[in-house]
Amino acid sequence: MEVVAAGEYIRRHHGHNFRHQQCASAVVKHIKAPLDIVWSLVRRFDQPQKYKPFVSKCTMLGDLNIGSVREVNVKSGLPATTSTERLERLDEKEHILGVKIVGGDHRLKNYSSILTVHPEVNEGRSGTLVIESFVVDIPDGNTKDDTRYFVKSLINCNLKSLSDISERMAVQDQCEPLT
Repeated sequence: MEVVAAGEYIRRHHGHNFRHQQCASAVVKHIKAPLDIVWSLVRRFDQPQKYKPFVSKCTMLGDLNIGSVREVNVKSGLPATTSTERLERLDEKEHILGVKIVGGDHRLKNYSSILTVHPEVNEGRSGTLVIESFVVDIPDGNTKDDTRYFVKSLINCNLKSLSDISERMAVQDQCEPLT
């Protein structure tokens, strides 16, 4: 297996076009579970609640194809209750998921993310490198650093949960069905 640094994956797959008054960043997570297990959770645009702890419910509007939209209900405690999100990219071969927020009662305007998963070896075992990058408008009254910190904190929570669930599934030697 070719060893590629996270920076190279970011250059290859995480190109975002962004404007003035927007910020962008990426979060990297090493997971001690095989790629097939991690991807089986990530690829489920219709079921983000499988690993995203702030999602209480997801309702698909239409089929699960590029351009499909989901309505996500957010658990209380966050400054939002709903988010409307469109599937921009789902590449099963390269393991890439792209999502754009198109509505909702939150301050993440013009938010777009790309999440990729890559095989790696962790402590001699099959593991997964997960990278999630984003671009978003900086809300009025916030700084670029405040906005970046808030979004990266949410992504870190999601990736920590993805890691915990994937590693537990790996120990149990199970994978989510790809249907």
